[in-house]
Amino acid sequence: MKYDYDLFVIGAGSGGVRAARIASQAGARVAVAEEYRIGGTCVIRGCVPKKFLVYGAEFSQMFADAPGYGWTVGPASFDWPTLRDNVQKEVSRLSGIYASNLAKAGVTAFEERAEVVDAHTVKLKKSGGEVSAERILIATGGRPYLPEGLPGLELGITSNEAFLLPKFPERILIVGGGYVALEFANIFHGLGAKTRILHRGDKMLRGFDDDLRAHMHIEVERGGTQLTLKATLTKLEKAGGAIRATLSTGETVDTYAIGRDPATSGLGLERAGVKLDDAGAVIVDEYSQSCVESIYAIGDVTNRMNLTPVAIRDGHAFADTIYNQRPTPVDHSSVPSAVFGRPPIGSVGLSESDARRSFDAVDIYRTNFRPMRNMLSGNQERTLMKIVADGKSGKLLGVHIAGEDAPEMVQLAAVAVKAGLTKQQWDSTMALHPTAAEELVLMREKVAAPGSAA
Repeated sequence: MKYDYDLFVIGAGSGGVRAARIASQAGARVAVAEEYRIGGTCVIRGCVPKKFLVYGAEFSQMFADAPGYGWTVGPASFDWPTLRDNVQKEVSRLSGIYASNLAKAGVTAFEERAEVVDAHTVKLKKSGGEVSAERILIATGGRPYLPEGLPGLELGITSNEAFLLPKFPERILIVGGGYVALEFANIFHGLGAKTRILHRGDKMLRGFDDDLRAHMHIEVERGGTQLTLKATLTKLEKAGGAIRATLSTGETVDTYAIGRDPATSGLGLERAGVKLDDAGAVIVDEYSQSCVESIYAIGDVTNRMNLTPVAIRDGHAFADTIYNQRPTPVDHSSVPSAVFGRPPIGSVGLSESDARRSFDAVDIYRTNFRPMRNMLSGNQERTLMKIVADGKSGKLLGVHIAGEDAPEMVQLAAVAVKAGLTKQQWDSTMALHPTAAEELVLMREKVAAPGSAA
């Protein structure tokens, strides 16, 4: 049977664009559809604009630290429209580069929503036409999670809208305890908003190492952000010029943001026979193939590991497997991740609890210190570093850091974890002084096992 395209990609984010380009360069006839803006979550409403806002938020702490180093800083003021608009200019530039790269690779781009009709057919919602393809790749990413049935839900905003606020809020309530919530709390607090996090659990950052989670709880509150744990949002309503949020007590807030779910709603996947999990994610095998032979999925929509580099690697591996005749499964173990909070977090490999479930013996090395940079300024923020190792072989299992430049350090630590280096090999590296990073190779004393005397 002759199809209009060899591959039709739904979603032009980082993963979808990479898959489309590699497949096209391999000789496939490829089309991609994007209903919002080419670039996807990362470029348009995720990693890139978020990191620019994080950079902007960091200046408040720099101004606070400056007198200890002899700098006299005059009255500082912050202008939200300037930062917001400059960030959006850069986002538009990057989106244009993505679109240009698709065109250069010979990929046909449809800037409209596409939905699956059957195993080989896609319907374009704006133009109304149908397109056939030998294979369909779902790369639609995620969407903000919204609690169904919450009274006043329409009064709040999500992480998507937070980048485009017409006015910067004086107060903000952020609902959620994951990395998105923590990063936006850092941004809004650093830019001057009175910030509060509301989370139904007893700890933030589920999935991260427990010591790191506890450390961040202390540091977030030390920095001035209020934490309300083991509580939920039950109602939003207008109250004068603000929005009132009902918890166990009434609170006045300006906006809120919560987590994300796979963006599969209304795509027609069930109609085509594609199986989804309870969260709505596409269930795929190690080659990103769904239960329908011609339909594949990559990135956040599979809910395997929701990180931009993973989506890109998934997309490249899919294209190599199908169009370059190089079967390439993606190894999702020991992938480094970061949370750009205050302080930032870098983590790779197994947490202590996960390691203890998988290994007979586990060695833990940990240090908690006030970095040299904070001494003259009086800044009380502390750094946590932790190494998890196999107690028998000495193999590195995980490295977890909360502190200045933690993401930068963990990117390199991930090389050692992925390569299977041992703690002995790690320690044989000479320390680089004076740096915070040198502490990573100076932790020689094991921490006492849980339940034993310290």
